[in-house]
Amino acid sequence: MRVFGLTGGIGTGKSTVSRMLREEGLAVIDADRIARESTVPGRPAHEAIVRAFGRGVLLPDGRIDRKRLGDIVFSDPGKRAELEAITHPEIARGIASELYRLESEGHSVAIVEAALIFETGRRARFEAVIAVRCGRDQQVRRLVKRDGMSEEQIRQRIASQMDPDEKARASEHVIDNSGDRSATRAQVHALVKTIKSGTVS
Repeated sequence: MRVFGLTGGIGTGKSTVSRMLREEGLAVIDADRIARESTVPGRPAHEAIVRAFGRGVLLPDGRIDRKRLGDIVFSDPGKRAELEAITHPEIARGIASELYRLESEGHSVAIVEAALIFETGRRARFEAVIAVRCGRDQQVRRLVKRDGMSEEQIRQRIASQMDPDEKARASEHVIDNSGDRSATRAQVHALVKTIKSGTVS
């Protein structure tokens, strides 16, 4: 099975492109979904996060308060590294399990949607990487609308990630999500067409 990575900075529209890829008939694995599932109460990662960050990161029902935890780790690189050391092995196992399932079901292509492909040194696991990008001001506007965070919080989170332009240069394929939905869809359709033809690498 051919496996491609899909990445992009926060607010660039990675989830939008992921949805379009599914609509084009490709199987997509969402690393963020796996991350959420790995931290539910009762899972080892949940217990490790509570030990590392305290019960202050829990919601009343015992689930991880992702916003509160995000505020902590995005303002402290050391804390972020501590969280990643807990969650990344669980995420990697989850992705491997999903890939095995998809291959056993007969899929010839799979896309792994993950924000930190380059940052975690996982580039070599993919035949090619597709990066989603847009202008920095667009990122900020989208995140203000989507998450209700302050502009300062958003710029802090963007700065904590690999520069989107650098990420695009490091990728084999780039989807520019700066325009309207139809422009993005046209790029996705063209890329999927080449992937399905077997000529993309």
